[in-house]
Amino acid sequence: MDIHLPSHLDVRTRWQVHPEGTAGPPGEMVLYWLHNACRAHENPALDVAICLARQNGLPLLVYHGLCETYPYASDRHHAFILQGARDLQRQMEDRGIRYAFHLQRQGNRGPHLRDLTRRAAVLVTEETPVPPLTGWLERLASITTTPIACIDTSCLVSPGQFPDASTRAFEFRSKTKAMYRDAVKQPYVDQVADCQMFDDVLPFEPLDLQHADLANLIGQCRIDHGVAPVPETPGGSREGYRRWDEFKRSGLNAYSDRRNDAADPLGVSRMSAYLHYGMVSPFRIAREADQHHAKKYLDELLIWRELSFHYCYFHQDELDTMEVIPDWSTETLQQHESDTRQERFHWETLRRGRTGDSLWDACQQSLLRHGELHNNVRMTWGKAFIPWTDNSQQAMQLCTDLNHRYALDGRDPNSYGGILWCFGQFDRPFDPPRPCFGKVRYRSTKEHQRRINLDRYCHVVGRPIARSMPKVAIVGAGLGGLTAARTLMDHGMTVTLFDKSRGVGGRLATRRAEVDGRWLCFDHGAQCFTARDGRFAKHVQSWQQDGLVQAWLGRFVCLDGQGQSVQRRQPPARFVGTPTMNALAKHLAKDLQIHLGTRIRRISGGADQRYQLHDDSGNVFSDFDVVLVNCPPPQAADLLGDVSPTLAERAQQVKPQPCWAAMFGCDQEIDTIGYDAAIVTEGPLHWVTRQASKPDHASMGSTSWVVHASSEWTLANLERPKDQVASMLLDSLRDLTGEKFDRVRHLDAHLWRFSGVASALDDECLWEPTEQLGVCGDWCLGHDVEAAFLSGQALAGQVLRHYTIDRAAVDLAQWMEKADNPRAASNVAERIGLQD
Repeated sequence: MDIHLPSHLDVRTRWQVHPEGTAGPPGEMVLYWLHNACRAHENPALDVAICLARQNGLPLLVYHGLCETYPYASDRHHAFILQGARDLQRQMEDRGIRYAFHLQRQGNRGPHLRDLTRRAAVLVTEETPVPPLTGWLERLASITTTPIACIDTSCLVSPGQFPDASTRAFEFRSKTKAMYRDAVKQPYVDQVADCQMFDDVLPFEPLDLQHADLANLIGQCRIDHGVAPVPETPGGSREGYRRWDEFKRSGLNAYSDRRNDAADPLGVSRMSAYLHYGMVSPFRIAREADQHHAKKYLDELLIWRELSFHYCYFHQDELDTMEVIPDWSTETLQQHESDTRQERFHWETLRRGRTGDSLWDACQQSLLRHGELHNNVRMTWGKAFIPWTDNSQQAMQLCTDLNHRYALDGRDPNSYGGILWCFGQFDRPFDPPRPCFGKVRYRSTKEHQRRINLDRYCHVVGRPIARSMPKVAIVGAGLGGLTAARTLMDHGMTVTLFDKSRGVGGRLATRRAEVDGRWLCFDHGAQCFTARDGRFAKHVQSWQQDGLVQAWLGRFVCLDGQGQSVQRRQPPARFVGTPTMNALAKHLAKDLQIHLGTRIRRISGGADQRYQLHDDSGNVFSDFDVVLVNCPPPQAADLLGDVSPTLAERAQQVKPQPCWAAMFGCDQEIDTIGYDAAIVTEGPLHWVTRQASKPDHASMGSTSWVVHASSEWTLANLERPKDQVASMLLDSLRDLTGEKFDRVRHLDAHLWRFSGVASALDDECLWEPTEQLGVCGDWCLGHDVEAAFLSGQALAGQVLRHYTIDRAAVDLAQWMEKADNPRAASNVAERIGLQD
């Protein structure tokens, strides 16, 4: 194979797998795997692929895939990438280049990159020295025999030209000064796409993004639907250059004077997301900045940004570990781990910006709602993790998580560089040592707050995420409804919940009973839950740290109808709310506007009219743009029948199953039963629990028991009086365990008419975008707590995508004009909860 390249491309090329070291078949094409250079112009990787195809007489194929498994995959990142790919598809078509885009989603999954690489004569891709791309590339090299070339498309001075990385900006500036002086003057000439294009059959049908419904496509992906797209920063080269051109006109010349004021968002270019995904050319940005003599902007773009790229290039294996910061920093932070921490915050409190520190919370709100954080406050934001966590490793993990999860430029080498600076990298020790920080540079939110106009900054952060923001009603305050409401509220939407019950949580229910002067508690609904899905598990982990949830390490068995153990595989980890199951629901309901004891009987309106909700007392709740229903299938169908026959019909397809729950309180210890909870496969009972075996449930009484009847038995005894049902189920428990239970002091039963379903829909939720009506519930995905949470989050995602993807954004310049009105700015701060 002829691998000779023009010198300006050769200097950017690193062979991960050299052609001389492979012995594979000849190959059908030159394959360009595109992921972080989403442009068809000034793209060195594309140019290398064209050269290799031309001089080896091979056709070219550009493959661009978007998977569900990259870290922090969410609607926000997916939308930005898909919008960029839509632009890129047009650019490639204009140049006559075959471009095949694949979106991993329900019904469209497969190892297509691996299969195409095995068919290729050579694979060309971009040099992106951060996880997960480094790991994916190593894996690809280990399972194929295809030569692999990595091309730097991000830096004016490629890191491969140096033997190691600089760790101080002044060092890097000194050794690259002459190279940058020439590079910013150098025009970029694209290779002519005069090679053949690969026209054979592909293992998937490429997406036509020009006519695709991006919101619908994203809804089919198994990703985090709780992070909304950002209409103010849509993906793509067109939008990227539009923002750059506007900044050149109105902000570039004053950049050095305005760049440090986070309350002046138009004083910076806000180009980092477009540079991260290569939707704009860093070569063009640098050339044009140089033409404007913007020295300070070039220093940030070239020195600080490329310093981080070079560092990540030489330390790929150490990223996301403490080994990536200097020894002196590691040592001093470890020495101060025992210092007193006045406050500790865990993931959920931090991600929602609810610490009570006004400046920090405003910074986090900027990330959560707008996907960006001004660089000047980003450093202060990042350093706050050090005194708020037990050790520097936790601090770095949380800082990395929240940055990469919410920032559109997250996971970029430059983003890593900013995080590492907060922990001492690219910096020097400072004396005297400070509590918690040691010799790492100290930055206090309180000190920073004194040099920023906080009201004005809160006004910046408090702008709506979209120009049109709906008023949302949710009928049903079960876990799905609470999750949907909380997700929408966190993004600034107005949400009102209605529930017929006296409390929230649905089957996350706890009943109390007074027996002989003491109270017994029974979790008579959901007994426990699992966290198999990573999207839910992250929340469960944080709830554990906050003391809301604990792992239930009880003795679990599976029994037949005679009480004999049945061999089953190891059960998954189970969790319970503490001190009772409904504690979790109460936590999620905080700060939400909820009308309890309100049974909604009918929904009216629609068809270009706002919705009205009618309760059974004759009250009417009006002017809702969106109505979401979190009710069992028959109730959902009844409510939606008049306004959305389609949704009502889907709900009617799901057949609910009832369950009798019985609660027993004894005044004797029963120690001979060798388990704490049992699933029963036959007979009247389906589930048996000794309540006190649950962590922090001792207050329930050591002799409190809950049993759930099987759906078959419940159906056969549906209309029996509850006292009779309780006695019958107690007899069944006696038969199953062989115990007499002869000193029962409390006996009660509760009928869950809609406890489970015979077969779930296998859809995360139901949504009609035209009508702006939706349904969520565990019955969409399964019949448990985890399914309810994921369904509620998915439905919130449907609403958020509907109001953000390719929708008009708030005009930031016009919004900032209002900031000069102190009262207006203060009102925004109060509304988003950022006032001390």
